Amino acid sequence: MVKAYAALKPHSPLSVIEFDPGPLGRQDVEIDVDYCGICHSDLSMLNNDWGMSVYPLVAGHEVVGRIAALGADVRHLAIGQVVGLGWHSDYCHHCSSCGSGDHNLCASAQGTIVGRHGGFADKVRANASSVVALPEGMDAKSAGPLFCGGITVFNPLVQFEVKPTDKVAVIGIGGLGHMALQFLRAFGCEVTAFTSSDSKTIEAKELGAHYCINSTNAAEIAAAAGRFDFILTTVNVKLDWNLYLSTLKPKGRLHFVGATLEPLDLNVFSLIMAQRSVSGSPVGSPATIRKMLEFAVQHNIKPVVELFKFDQINQAIAHLQSGKARYRIVLER
Repeated sequence: MVKAYAALKPHSPLSVIEFDPGPLGRQDVEIDVDYCGICHSDLSMLNNDWGMSVYPLVAGHEVVGRIAALGADVRHLAIGQVVGLGWHSDYCHHCSSCGSGDHNLCASAQGTIVGRHGGFADKVRANASSVVALPEGMDAKSAGPLFCGGITVFNPLVQFEVKPTDKVAVIGIGGLGHMALQFLRAFGCEVTAFTSSDSKTIEAKELGAHYCINSTNAAEIAAAAGRFDFILTTVNVKLDWNLYLSTLKPKGRLHFVGATLEPLDLNVFSLIMAQRSVSGSPVGSPATIRKMLEFAVQHNIKPVVELFKFDQINQAIAHLQSGKARYRIVLER
């Protein structure tokens, strides 16, 4: 039996449940969960904000733990190996996206907490293809958030071939943005942080930003006209996107990884006349996750985390909802 912390309905405190996971699939692994990050996507699923939650719901998709059992066909992992598991727990393995290595774009990819139980538990299961071993030298306590927030901001840097000579800005210095600053600084880019919080200016520079711009000051933003090659937005609120477009160079790109729910109000002439682009991306493939983990170890990049015990999970969630977390919350066994 697996012991887990589950939501029994939207907006309810999590309760302890036990369930029988059944026989282990031939291509699956079972992981003893040592650490699990809490992401805003977990909150969305717990509260059914996206209309696809099934209760009881066990969230948690930033898992780090040890392989406890292997399916009969799994050869590349070993019992006791320290691994991580992110947003996806399986893929179809035969579509064109999977065939080209873009497993994260598989239309049939299975979410770790969508229709199955995630990592707010003592054990979690997943297809072995979605499980990635931690490289030697990686800190297991802080690694969990890399498997969702970290790969979300690292993936577009690879997909759009961000260069060391690029001038890149990050909108929103929170759970995603604080990792983006570290990655971009290690890439060699000139890094600017857009933040609405004066208190985060010093922190942003400590994390890798060369410059900071107050995102509540339209005149400051306008003064950066034509400056950036790439802007990565991590926020989920509506902003004056045309103002931010104006800060891009010709052929510059405004890229969304934050789930802004309101429609984008964009002046198409700002795109056409300077050949600018607007795009978005999800998490990355297992291959890109491996690349990110290796890069993080090489450059000593770590999410900034606050640790809570698993039995403090409701306090941890309340802390995340308060907006005071710096910058990711991780549950530890």
